[in-house]
Amino acid sequence: MISIEGLRKQFVANKSTIRAVDDLSLTIKEGEIFGVIGYSGAGKSTFVRLLNRLEEPSSGRIVIDEQEITALNTKQLRIARQEIGMIFQHFNLLWSRTVRDNIAFPLEIAGVSRSERERRVTELIGLVGLAGREDAYPSQLSGGQKQRVGIARALANNPKVLLCDEATSALDPETTNSILDLLVDINEKLGLTIILITHEMHVIRKICNQVAVMENGKIVEQGDVLDIFLRPQQQVTKKFVQQVMGTDDENEGINQLIESYDQGRIVRLHFIGETTNQALISHLAKTYNIDITILQGKITQTQRGAYGTLFVRMDGEDAELDKAISFVNDGTSVEVEVIRDAH
Repeated sequence: MISIEGLRKQFVANKSTIRAVDDLSLTIKEGEIFGVIGYSGAGKSTFVRLLNRLEEPSSGRIVIDEQEITALNTKQLRIARQEIGMIFQHFNLLWSRTVRDNIAFPLEIAGVSRSERERRVTELIGLVGLAGREDAYPSQLSGGQKQRVGIARALANNPKVLLCDEATSALDPETTNSILDLLVDINEKLGLTIILITHEMHVIRKICNQVAVMENGKIVEQGDVLDIFLRPQQQVTKKFVQQVMGTDDENEGINQLIESYDQGRIVRLHFIGETTNQALISHLAKTYNIDITILQGKITQTQRGAYGTLFVRMDGEDAELDKAISFVNDGTSVEVEVIRDAH
């Protein structure tokens, strides 16, 4: 669907050259939600603006749906952009226009008839959950409602690709989740390819299928979101995973907790794509003559299932403990590590 080869963007500032995007190559499949994450200055916002040539690349090639975007002249690009919607961190709404008129604006530019514009706007207002707010102005809307207007406007011309540049970073956590749920709903209903730029790993974790990690204008790590959580390779990626899974200081606390128990086995259960962790604990307690205490842990959901760790204390006869651990090892996708065995 989207092929990017050798993409570069250089700026000259104070007689020095800044490589905002540096020899970036990437393939994004049709219909997936692809995340690009990086800290401030990594080049991710420049990258997403290169995709629709809001920024002109210094070199490289961008192909979207078999059309080479980087080879288009001004007139061709104007037409091609109708199939590439974009939403922004600060909404970029027209403050003198109502919700209805903001959504209709790109349709006016495209020369769509008034009756068709009205039909399409009504459809989009329902899709993004703004029924009843059609005649409100942006100043009368909450942040989440403003972003819903921005999403509806970006969808007006039935694009094949939706670019999201830090689309939730100005929103509170609850509103962020509602916007992310809306993006997933749009992806499923319309089959839209979504490229999501963010500096927040929980956003990637919640809705993305694939993720690329950017640093200093380059992609330093890329893969399935669950795989990146499981096996982060680069230090910057490990820091992003810690945003969701906890810091080293939080993990250090389990060692002090373990030392407070002088009996039983302390076991680490590592959940990978497993959605029934609570059912597993309940099953072990009911099936085997053992006591189980959850000491600490964190489970987070990705699009491919759960990832996380639970530290538990198992107490009972050795034979029963062995049976329970063998069941987990052989009968589930959960990885088991006995980290202390005290009697």
